[in-house]
Amino acid sequence: MSTHTLDLAATQPFLSVLPTRQVFLMCPPTLYDVNYVINPWMAGNVHASSRERAAEQWHHLYQAVSSIADVQLVEPQPGSPDMVFTANAGLERNGIVALSSFFHPERQGEEPHFRSWFQRAGYTVVDTPRSTPFEGEGDALFSTDGSTLFVGEGPRTAHSSHHALTTLWPVQVISLHLIDPRFYHLDTCFAPLTDGSVLYFPEAFSAESRAAIEAFYTPDQRIIVTEEDATRFACNAVNVDRTIILNNITPSLRTQLESRGFHVIEVTLSEFLKAGGAAKCLVMKLSTPAHLQ
Repeated sequence: MSTHTLDLAATQPFLSVLPTRQVFLMCPPTLYDVNYVINPWMAGNVHASSRERAAEQWHHLYQAVSSIADVQLVEPQPGSPDMVFTANAGLERNGIVALSSFFHPERQGEEPHFRSWFQRAGYTVVDTPRSTPFEGEGDALFSTDGSTLFVGEGPRTAHSSHHALTTLWPVQVISLHLIDPRFYHLDTCFAPLTDGSVLYFPEAFSAESRAAIEAFYTPDQRIIVTEEDATRFACNAVNVDRTIILNNITPSLRTQLESRGFHVIEVTLSEFLKAGGAAKCLVMKLSTPAHLQ
């Protein structure tokens, strides 16, 4: 992270104003396309996505998320077809945003656009050095109570970025090593849920990281996802209270989630899977509402 000095007085309004509903940031897929290959899902899919179908699928997701939360929009920018995956823009908590420093040059052009949006919206923005790649909420997920931050390390986020997050928020950081290139971000294979459980694909992690997950979550809190559901991006889920929104999953996993009291909404997101993303990749969680100027 940069040596940016936080102005606590500036962040105070965020600490005192709590949203009545969860808030998410989304980006319309107007300029979405698979223009390059920076993860295994993109291979063979360059320019293979239908923008018309992508717009329809994104709109269905937008409607589903809007039914349970407030959604704010950032405008897509030319030359940044992956801006639609707003989860990668940064990580926000209490009005402070740790802005992503993308590993791949293909996405680094998104950074100034997201920085500008967050600044205009009243957030305190802290930059991440290029030498310590960090890809935001794609690789960093808070536990249900907010006291612990799970952060991925692997293809896109460097372990060296993890410690700096504790200087922004008083949290325990648990590093999780991703070993399967198909699951290049933590949110593709790991999802803390609001009932205190976790939805995850164990094979995406090193043995040491699986042990760390098992030490944090009791056996009855662990919802283990099969490879079939993992490759459907079942863990890439949007969870608000007792509602879970995700791509199409197997009936057995749906039954398992419903048996725990969740209302499951499936939204077909096949056009975005071609770029290696699904429901969670397409939204960024904001703990405080934006105040656009």
